[in-house]
Amino acid sequence: MGRVRAPGDGMDDVYDPPQEPLAVVHEDHEILVVDKPSGLLSVPGKGEHLSDCLLSRVQAAFPQALLVHRLDRDTSGVMIFALTPSAQRHLGLQFEKRQAKKTYVARVRGEVAESSGTIDLPLIVDWPNRPRQMVDHENGKPAQTDWKVLKRGGGESRVRLFPRTGRSHQLRVHMKELGHPILGDPFYAEGAARDFPRLMLHSEELRLRHPDGGAGVRFRAKAPF
Repeated sequence: MGRVRAPGDGMDDVYDPPQEPLAVVHEDHEILVVDKPSGLLSVPGKGEHLSDCLLSRVQAAFPQALLVHRLDRDTSGVMIFALTPSAQRHLGLQFEKRQAKKTYVARVRGEVAESSGTIDLPLIVDWPNRPRQMVDHENGKPAQTDWKVLKRGGGESRVRLFPRTGRSHQLRVHMKELGHPILGDPFYAEGAARDFPRLMLHSEELRLRHPDGGAGVRFRAKAPF
């Protein structure tokens, strides 16, 4: 696919999705877990030029695959798909009830002074600049993120992020508000912090209950940065 303008997660950018092979983390009779590359839409955008996405690629190999959740275009990492309608309902309820636990890793600007903390800031879409999100204490929806520093040095920090809620761009806005935007973020980072080949945010781990029997399962994909 050629480079085309795309109103995705970046402003005035082009959609040039990576063409690497599908990376399957786990497959069984009910679920499929893949490692999504950065730069690939989770679902189709509006228009034929935005039809290439993880869902279409997964369904090319697994025609019965059904969507359960999404990741931002520029975020990489673990995504789960259902392979039966009953599994889709089971998994969908876990996400809806916040029973599915997600862990992310990110590189952020600056050396974070504290070792861990919680960000509790309500979010709402910034309509004139959508899909940007912003903090709004009066009208925003509740959003909480726990975080922990893994490493500091060289003017940046590596952090692990544990979202309690699943608002759009939640981790990206919360880290910006903490004063440490995620490196490579086309919306919320500025200057040198924006000048990276990709958004340095990766869905590292997903924990939930298997739709067949309810046993706890954990799926991981190592961050490529």
